[in-house]
Amino acid sequence: MPRAIWKGAISFGLVHIPVSLVSATSSQGVDFDWLDKRSMDPVGYKRINKATGKEVTKDNIVKGVAYEKGRYVILSEDEIRSAHPKSTQTIEIIAFVASDQIPLQNIDTPYFLAPDKRGGKVYALLRETLKKTRKVALANVVLHTKQHLAALMPLESALVLVMLRWPAEVRGLDELELGSGVTKPTLAKGELDMAKRLVEDMSADWQPDEYRDSFQDKIMALVAKKAKAGKIEDVESGEGVDERKSADVIDLTELLKRSLAGKSPAKKPAAKKSRKAS
Repeated sequence: MPRAIWKGAISFGLVHIPVSLVSATSSQGVDFDWLDKRSMDPVGYKRINKATGKEVTKDNIVKGVAYEKGRYVILSEDEIRSAHPKSTQTIEIIAFVASDQIPLQNIDTPYFLAPDKRGGKVYALLRETLKKTRKVALANVVLHTKQHLAALMPLESALVLVMLRWPAEVRGLDELELGSGVTKPTLAKGELDMAKRLVEDMSADWQPDEYRDSFQDKIMALVAKKAKAGKIEDVESGEGVDERKSADVIDLTELLKRSLAGKSPAKKPAAKKSRKAS
């Protein structure tokens, strides 16, 4: 299994399900690093004053937020740290919603959730409950000091945590200024029939192995060819690992009873018109 990038627990009423977060995707793009051709040393980015063109030392750099054009509010590191959300190591479920209510444009990055050995039964219970109710769990989670809105979804025998974009980050379709020719088109039956037939003729099963990044394949083939010819330069690098502590699980039946006894019906959010994910 890939290395866990976060360990904590799903908070489900009074129940805690210890889990580890594993990336559900991997970056396959070609990463070109900058190197000094004279020494093969890595080349970094300098901090340059845009007005003078001179390099600025780290001690002389402060962080500011643009308040008005040309005017900034300066914030200290302590002030910025105080605004960071507290990391609770918990995926806190705040509501359960129908999966088709989450707009497609809000969906961001998926992660697999693997259960701790102590939490396998509760993990399976939540997964099966989501399947049978056809719901997804909306949750708050803090990763690397950043707060995220997320959706907890069942996927075959596992659970997936999908990071969602905050509603304020998503633009409305009205910004496209679509004309009536698009929103209320006049389409002939023959045109629709031919388009439908073309779709049917081109229909196929999803075969992920058939779709590849041709640029990446060509670059990596070239890299392999040059490496085999001995054209390799040595560059030093290093990586670090961060491990965190997970939570415990106690009697499931008792916690479920207590959770039900202490919960009031959730308030329904006001309905909004938006494009939904299928």
